[in-house]
Amino acid sequence: MVRFVDVPRMRHWVEERGVETVIRGIAERIESDFRRWPEFDTQARVASHSPGGVVELMPVSDSRRYSFKFVNGHPGNPAAGLQTVTAFGVLADVASGYPVLWSEMTILTALRTAATSALIARTLARPDSQVMALIGTGSQAEFQALAFRALLGIDSVRIWDTDPRAMDTFERNMRPLGFSVHRASDGAEACDGADIVTTCTADKAYATVLTDDMVRPGMHVNAIGGDCPGKTELEAAILHRADVFVEYPEQTRIEGEIQQLPEDFPVTELWRVLRGEEPGRTSAEQITVFDSVGFAIEDYSALCYLDSDLGEGEAADVDLIAEPADPKDLFALVAAGANSTVRLG
Repeated sequence: MVRFVDVPRMRHWVEERGVETVIRGIAERIESDFRRWPEFDTQARVASHSPGGVVELMPVSDSRRYSFKFVNGHPGNPAAGLQTVTAFGVLADVASGYPVLWSEMTILTALRTAATSALIARTLARPDSQVMALIGTGSQAEFQALAFRALLGIDSVRIWDTDPRAMDTFERNMRPLGFSVHRASDGAEACDGADIVTTCTADKAYATVLTDDMVRPGMHVNAIGGDCPGKTELEAAILHRADVFVEYPEQTRIEGEIQQLPEDFPVTELWRVLRGEEPGRTSAEQITVFDSVGFAIEDYSALCYLDSDLGEGEAADVDLIAEPADPKDLFALVAAGANSTVRLG
């Protein structure tokens, strides 16, 4: 039997523990796994692009566990009443190859993306940061706000989105939770006075939602919306002024903000910073950019945290793997079908 977490069970798990508690737990697991990065068999995700979006597989493994996530990104989906991003994932035992957990990951990906953003901001942003700007208030925005409060204590948020309804939704969801929300008239106003800027837009296009003049010395920028070839959010001039930190260079150079720049543009791998092998922020005036595209170790961490935290009855058992009494006699499971009359013509 394989443990299975569907959407109702995922909702129950999150609601029982609290969103911020779950985000903190996932962030701790991500930090721990990043610090042992060399133990993982890493590779860039496998992507199948189409005019309307992308479908991806994100695999990774260490000596004990293997995981993959199936995820899509289709910016036009909301017009048809569908989610832009959906996902599910599997965690497997390396020794046997058997899956041990199968889970929805639309909600879990939102939680792990927010956890990663806040973890990296805690590592790279100025310690006295108090205000965050959110450029793009789609499905990820509330999770980002809660993550930054959970890990950095930030509850003052300045927002901007081209869709007023998205800002309405964010305000409706977050004001009752104690957030101070300033609704800006444009991106520049949102960034004015912000210590940290998170860009999270959905359009699959070379976009410039954050321009060089919006970024002042000392800022930390979380660029999390650009995550495939042909999709960016930052003006290239920002990258030349900043120190840029990435998850996996081989993937980020194809999919991240640095796809705009030459292949030898210098970047720092975040796992090296978390291990103390490379410096992070070195001055109060330094501009830091997290060029995030999402990496499979983050999904691995989220699945492992979920697997370890699930209580009695919080997952279903699914008979996913065929197991005959004799492991060398798989045919025995369907032998009765061999007695059926075969009709030709």
